[in-house]
Amino acid sequence: MKKLWNNKNVKEIFDFCEGYKDFLSNNKTERECVKTIKEMAIKEGYKDLKEIIKNKTALSFGDKIYVTNLDKCIFLFKIGSRPITEGMRILGSHIDSPRLDLKPNPLYENGSSNIALFDTHYYGGIKHYQWTALPLALHGVVCKKDGTVVNVNIGEKDEDPVFCISDLLPHLDRENKGAENKIVGENLNVIIGGIPLENEKKESVKANILKILKSQNIENDDFISAEIEVVPAGKARDMGLDRSFVLGYGQDDRISAYTSLKALFDCKENDYTLSAMFVDKEEVGSQGASGMQSLFFEDMLAEITELLGENSHLAVRRALRNSYMLSSDVTGGYDPNYESAFDKNNDAFLGKGISFNKYTGGRGKSGANDASPEYIALLRNLLDKNEVNYQLTEMGKIDQGGGGTIAYITANYGMNVIDCGCPLLNMHAPFEISSKADVFEAYKCYKAFLTL
Repeated sequence: MKKLWNNKNVKEIFDFCEGYKDFLSNNKTERECVKTIKEMAIKEGYKDLKEIIKNKTALSFGDKIYVTNLDKCIFLFKIGSRPITEGMRILGSHIDSPRLDLKPNPLYENGSSNIALFDTHYYGGIKHYQWTALPLALHGVVCKKDGTVVNVNIGEKDEDPVFCISDLLPHLDRENKGAENKIVGENLNVIIGGIPLENEKKESVKANILKILKSQNIENDDFISAEIEVVPAGKARDMGLDRSFVLGYGQDDRISAYTSLKALFDCKENDYTLSAMFVDKEEVGSQGASGMQSLFFEDMLAEITELLGENSHLAVRRALRNSYMLSSDVTGGYDPNYESAFDKNNDAFLGKGISFNKYTGGRGKSGANDASPEYIALLRNLLDKNEVNYQLTEMGKIDQGGGGTIAYITANYGMNVIDCGCPLLNMHAPFEISSKADVFEAYKCYKAFLTL
């Protein structure tokens, strides 16, 4: 295989990752990702499938379409020259990331402390202690009874305030407990204010926060119909003296989303219909209307086959069954600081290319999609021809843990699917680490796959 780093390709890798860092910095929620992906797709000539259905416009080779679901997931399709019943080439990533969500009634003042806080509920697998003592931002929407929507994004601009979850000072924290046991989920409460409202005798700090919110057209009861996420504040940054890494929030799995999107846009010829999925709820099991376990993708495919003149239930089944897919998701990278958790011979290393996981799951491959060797051989040949650096890996020692992706869900259709993504350090932490070389190699891999 070619060397990932050499004097000729450093600039190309670095330039590509500037766009990636911007994507990470500006899209910290599912809704923000969908909005950006939709805008980028429209610039590339993609049309709204819902409008096409409404106008009963027939589809044909070369048509590019998108469809959104609840503003939290989006699917892109590029119609191929071959019948869709012969299968598609699908890249599937998720755009949700571990975080904290505000509870339905989040605002309270803690006794006589003169501190107002937001009560939160964590989302996805996190280490609680990692979310204390760092700057946090609020992103989301507040949906009011009259139908108006107030967009919330506080903590990202230089002039914005940030927020924080406090931690106990070491001088008073001498109990012999592990860090994870000291910070429980119920105590991940975000400090949001400390000035009391003048002439207010009861919960005066909370009253002042409510006054500020009201000036932004938000009432206390509006939190019931709000979706506000607490995420790390700040931009994705270069990491290392040589700038070889990216440090940023949400790289699981927006690293796959960005590289998949760019690969789709840059794929100029396609015999088979191409699709890129950007789905929600993977971090909590892919349930719900915007998760991969919903029937939305299948329903939209039925609409597309109808508009292509393949108006039968069987056409949808054949299109799914005959498809090839990469479940574009990250994996844990080998960490030299915690080497006892890893199997050096079978784990992914940063800076050595994109990682393929034949199976994920845990405890004897439970919950795993197990890709066929025939499919892996097909991909090996494709990647070698396109000079893509790749690794065949697992994620840690057998009984150390495990994980899952959307691969097992789409495999239910009978299609060939395998997990394929970049290795990360600090996975699921507020700031994750990726190798810029792996980011670029993922783009090359996904672009080559779309030609399969």
